[in-house]
Amino acid sequence: MATLGGVNLYLHNVWMVLTELAPWLLLGAAIAGLMHGLLPRGFVRKQLSGRSGVLKAVGLGVPLPLCSCGVIPAGLGLKEDGASDGAAVGFVTATPQTGVDSILVSASFLGWPFALWKVLAALVTGVTSGWLTDAATGSVASDEPPPEVSGERPTVRQMVDHGLEMVQMIWGWLLFGVLASAALTTWLPPELFAGLTGAGNLLAFGGVLLFSIPLYVCATASVPIAAALVGAGMPTGAAMVFLMAGPATNVATLGAVKRAFGNRTLGIYLGSLVGGSVVFGLAYEALFGALTLGAVHAHAHAPAWWAQAAAVGLVGAIAWFAWQDARSWLVSRQPAPQSVAGPLVIPVEGMTCNGCSSRLERTLRAAEGVDAATVDLEGKSAEVYGTLDAAQVGEIVMAAGFEVGAT
Repeated sequence: MATLGGVNLYLHNVWMVLTELAPWLLLGAAIAGLMHGLLPRGFVRKQLSGRSGVLKAVGLGVPLPLCSCGVIPAGLGLKEDGASDGAAVGFVTATPQTGVDSILVSASFLGWPFALWKVLAALVTGVTSGWLTDAATGSVASDEPPPEVSGERPTVRQMVDHGLEMVQMIWGWLLFGVLASAALTTWLPPELFAGLTGAGNLLAFGGVLLFSIPLYVCATASVPIAAALVGAGMPTGAAMVFLMAGPATNVATLGAVKRAFGNRTLGIYLGSLVGGSVVFGLAYEALFGALTLGAVHAHAHAPAWWAQAAAVGLVGAIAWFAWQDARSWLVSRQPAPQSVAGPLVIPVEGMTCNGCSSRLERTLRAAEGVDAATVDLEGKSAEVYGTLDAAQVGEIVMAAGFEVGAT
């Protein structure tokens, strides 16, 4: 019975994580679609590159109410639209730590000095991670506008599709992150932090980091938790560490950053957040710790209907994406049609991420006259089996939003 009770508690926590995560994730996808459709053509490539581009991306992200998982589709959307890796990583680093709603709630629970210090910390860590990423990867966005089929702006349907593609790229990591976060919430010893109270700032900060990095916590919803930590005797700097590292990281986010940008950038991203949170936590404790207002303990509450609806929608989307990816994998395992001597290889320009290659591959496979198709992101090419000639395949590629490269 105890085991059954633990399973029920775990499933309950899975649902609670989903209701906390889903609205902000879908909001991030919507923002990605809107930025893709409403920003002037070539704006992202021209404005979000180089050292000044990182500053602009961080400034754009700080007021947005997006948490770690919500910011990933928006950040990947910037990258796909042509932003440098540094600008995209700076945006992903800074945005989850703040937001207008988080700033106001932080001021209410912990005082305006704390809230404003948190904004400064987000700006500094975002710019630092962005500049380090550009320096380490040599990423420089092109001055040329992204390839477009025409001068027309994307339709609403295309903007929705773009936002959903950002979610599809990371659905596996999202699912793993939700399950892992719920497991930690269910079985992490509750006395862990009590043992760290009064043990010294660095040890307390380390304990908070170990707890907060893998978990999903929203920047706004985590403020009462941080206040409760302070009320339990933890140093106020530990609350700063929690509110920087917690909302900006979790298992799903770390996996998505690794997939989109690589291990080196993941190290820069995580190192900037961990190092920055400790530095700003220590500095705040030394300068303003005594000014922090009294803590308020968090109270459990049932998720709102719209949060539950968003969670149901996200679960449905993950199931659909899983089915599509499984079907694509099964198709890729089938042998090439014997009636065709060899594939038609078409060079493709304009693909910037796995979402691009997956979208083009699905479009090609759905086209009449195509028996099989695979798209190679690294090789910038598409292999197509069927009865279509190069010109016909090129039209499909361009209709999908890409360009046919020189042969």
